[in-house]
Amino acid sequence: MTPTTSRPSVPPIRHDEAMALAETAYLRFAEALALVGGHDWERPTPCSGWNVRDLAGHVLGAMRAAASVREFAGQFVEIKRRVRREGGTETDMMTEVQRARTATLTADELVAECRRLVGPATAGRRRIPSVARRIVRIPVEIGSIRETWTLGYLMDVILTRDTWLHRMDLCAALGSDPVLSPEHDGRIVADVAAEWARRHGTACRLVLGGPAGGSFVFGDPAADVEPIEFDAVEFCRTLSGRRPGSGLLATEVPF
Repeated sequence: MTPTTSRPSVPPIRHDEAMALAETAYLRFAEALALVGGHDWERPTPCSGWNVRDLAGHVLGAMRAAASVREFAGQFVEIKRRVRREGGTETDMMTEVQRARTATLTADELVAECRRLVGPATAGRRRIPSVARRIVRIPVEIGSIRETWTLGYLMDVILTRDTWLHRMDLCAALGSDPVLSPEHDGRIVADVAAEWARRHGTACRLVLGGPAGGSFVFGDPAADVEPIEFDAVEFCRTLSGRRPGSGLLATEVPF
């Protein structure tokens, strides 16, 4: 384990900070995608059934929806129509629609559009009115999670987590080390850790290694519990369901 920084409490991510994290997440994904070449596009990823091309198509489709109200509405209508016709969940159908809508792009076109949309996708999420972020509610089914989110939680937290973790997936598929920093990646991981603790509701000590890691105490600081030690990225992979977890690590967190 690398040295960690003690973070006994994790403040929530507010809208302005969320948008700064979002822009960096998009930019770093685009930079990682630009390194993909040749047969790398066909490499399998940690996302079951997806290769690198599938993963990139999903992320780009999500960026398109964030950047354009028209594209967002178009995807929404198509998702609803296909779920009525084919069944399944809207979350799963969303990724299928996004992949399908980007499937005709060449690799160069996909990379170029991903780079181009870093600013517009961030701006699209930034301009959503605060009242809409608070009151609009979205039913969600992801893995074992069945709940209703606010639009703000989706736009400020989940879309950034999704982009971030898919960059980790991309690097894993390519066998490369992701660029990680305490300021960006560490902040995202800390927020994931705090939500994980809220979801399981048990006093615990968490020690996460690597540049995105830290040391956390959740619940009663006097509780006599063994620390849970994990690499920060692998911790997030586990909570997302990409790898099995046991005990408190079986508590899923949405990405």
